[in-house]
Amino acid sequence: MRERLRLIVRGAVQGVGFRPFIFRLAARHGLSGWVLNSGAGVHVEIEGPRQALEEFFLSIEPERPPRAVIQSLESVWCDASGLTGFEIRESVVPGLARTLVAPDSATCHDCCVDVADPANRRWRYPFTNCTNCGPRYSVISSLPYDRARTSMRSFVMCPECDREYHDPLDRRFHAQPNACPVCGPRVALWNARGDELASDDAAMRMTAEALGFGRIIAVKGLGGFHLMAIASSQAAVQTLRARKHRAEKPFALMVKSIEEAGALCQVSPAESRLLSSAEAPIVLLRRRLGGEGKVADAVAPANPWLGVMLPCTPLHHVLMADVGEAVVATSGNLSDEPICTDEHDAIERLGGIADLFLVHNRPILRHVDDSIVRVHLGRELVLRRARGYAPLPVTLGEDVDPVVAVGPHLKNTVAVSAGREVFVSQHIGDLETPQALNAFNQVMKNLTTLFDVEPVAAAADLHPDYVSTRAAHALGLPVTGVQHHLAHVLSCATENGLGGEVLGVSWDGTGLGSDGTIWGGEFLLVDDEQWQRWACLRPFQLPGGERAVREPRRSAFGVLQAMYGTRARSLDTPVLNRLSASERDLWCQAIDKNVNAPVTSSAGRLFDAVAAIVGIRQVTSFEGQAAMQLEWAADERATDGYPWELSPGSAFPQGSFEPPPCVVDWAPAVAAVLKDVVAGVSVAIIATRWHNTMADVIAGVARSAGRRRVVLSGGCFQNVVLCERVDRRLRDGGFAPYWHQRVPPNDGGIALGQVIATVHPRRLVRASADRRAGAPSQAVECERA
Repeated sequence: MRERLRLIVRGAVQGVGFRPFIFRLAARHGLSGWVLNSGAGVHVEIEGPRQALEEFFLSIEPERPPRAVIQSLESVWCDASGLTGFEIRESVVPGLARTLVAPDSATCHDCCVDVADPANRRWRYPFTNCTNCGPRYSVISSLPYDRARTSMRSFVMCPECDREYHDPLDRRFHAQPNACPVCGPRVALWNARGDELASDDAAMRMTAEALGFGRIIAVKGLGGFHLMAIASSQAAVQTLRARKHRAEKPFALMVKSIEEAGALCQVSPAESRLLSSAEAPIVLLRRRLGGEGKVADAVAPANPWLGVMLPCTPLHHVLMADVGEAVVATSGNLSDEPICTDEHDAIERLGGIADLFLVHNRPILRHVDDSIVRVHLGRELVLRRARGYAPLPVTLGEDVDPVVAVGPHLKNTVAVSAGREVFVSQHIGDLETPQALNAFNQVMKNLTTLFDVEPVAAAADLHPDYVSTRAAHALGLPVTGVQHHLAHVLSCATENGLGGEVLGVSWDGTGLGSDGTIWGGEFLLVDDEQWQRWACLRPFQLPGGERAVREPRRSAFGVLQAMYGTRARSLDTPVLNRLSASERDLWCQAIDKNVNAPVTSSAGRLFDAVAAIVGIRQVTSFEGQAAMQLEWAADERATDGYPWELSPGSAFPQGSFEPPPCVVDWAPAVAAVLKDVVAGVSVAIIATRWHNTMADVIAGVARSAGRRRVVLSGGCFQNVVLCERVDRRLRDGGFAPYWHQRVPPNDGGIALGQVIATVHPRRLVRASADRRAGAPSQAVECERA
């Protein structure tokens, strides 16, 4: 089966023989397509068998021309379009300056050689860079991009740096952040009061020594601070957890090399490429058996995955070489706050966490967290889009009006459209604190200013109480309210270049529906003019409302109450037996009286409920923990699933819930789970059967909807076990599934969908009685996998 791969290659890739190289590489693999130069880099459209395309893609970086340096390699998989032959096309006239703002780029090989060479004048210099690597987005204040408009403007180049800067044959020709130990930024080591203990190389060596002694160090990097601790020390990691108030959520690791990553984890060629790429993200890797002793259990408790990254700046390269082993490198912030970027602010905010502070005097103009990526079904899947990726645009097929989208409340990003491009900001985070709100406002202002966009409209979530929604209405622009799950679907469809009819499956924790209830298990029929809620998961109530997010037992109680009514309070099942009599009575009253017990169709809460029922987790310490542990428990020993039913929506009247034509009744599946629990079936088998069932549900609803192209978005599709099973069932059924790739499937991708819903409005078609006639006329039990 033929597929098409779309690539944008940025970096030193023009005038170095890159297009002829692509031509020869395509011919070697028997592929069709074209390549051209543009103002944004080198564009490639290439088509052929999947295996040949993957081999082509993985060959680009290791076989690139000698003088070519790749800063970013953006890839999107698309349907085949019938390309024949291969040609080098004429260059596209460079576009507006807004397309040329590059993301921050990890240290290139040549600069690493300079830093490691005792004979080089930049030996161990933490701010070494060239035209092929170093800070970009985090240091630029405005366009055009020159030194006077960056945070390097106060550092006057010495004669030798100035010579390099003006020499066309030097790789530092017009490298705006160019610097050396004589004229550039400097590091210093401070104590918790801000007193300087050491500077320059002595500060670097003392930091490494302090880490080895188990101290917690706040390290100012490229886009903000890391909090670092030696990863092999259980005591040091536990201390960091206690001080940061982060009980169990996994920490990321920084290792000095691919080889060290491979000693701890399984690393595929695709994962190795990501680790060593110019983006240098945190890559989620499966732990290697036998590698546990090198990493303290407290780094990622009971987690089969580790988030691993390589050093992304010379500062980190030098530090990691001195430390000699893996370190925890987590964002320098408190919970729900943005990452610290200023050393004086860090002393104030991180003083109760860090023992020492490794700081420098190059200002960070934009906070930029580490990106998080995993390889999913052979493709790159970005889970947090920040350093190395932002602010690269998503390119549309036509010019659109300038719009600013303010994103959701959690995992917030914002986006602006300009011409044919949508620029999605770096990860901002949850808008739960004054610091987060300030960061949100700054990013929104910076994005529109940097790309010279004057929006004519704003886009926001339907939820009126979200901070982001209120901010949109304060802009003085017309505001389009976009339903949360529609935004998810449009985000994924746009990234994959899809127009026309699709079935959008949007599964997550929460989002306000058009009927005023909490949605989260949605099947949407979407085309270029309208959208309709075709089906959803059976609704249930959440006693305690938002408290159910951290207490899966509440979701379980709501699920069982929906199944058994008042009998739920007296059921003899382990999950309910753990509750006190007063808790049972109080939650029953809340549901009966509709007091702080909202109706939801959330897939995320349903996964939580099953995790509680099987005894995995009753209370969590971070969002999604129960569902994640249910995923980790699954294995390949069970290939069957549980029964479920696709029923008419009218069979489930509940409060203000506006039923779609079809409702997925999960009650038979949950009843079977209860039966397995009582029978002593292993958690691994139950978890596997549950994931099989949810994949069967998606395939079954796809058959009922009759749309070949199925778009999958929402936080639930970060679940690898679910995704693999859904992909297999849809393809086996003749459907074409589409996933996110460079835009997150979680709420970090919402802003893109909000832009699309605003520039191309779609009319909501409500499920009237005659439309419901197309739904199943009676409950039908769907087949097992």
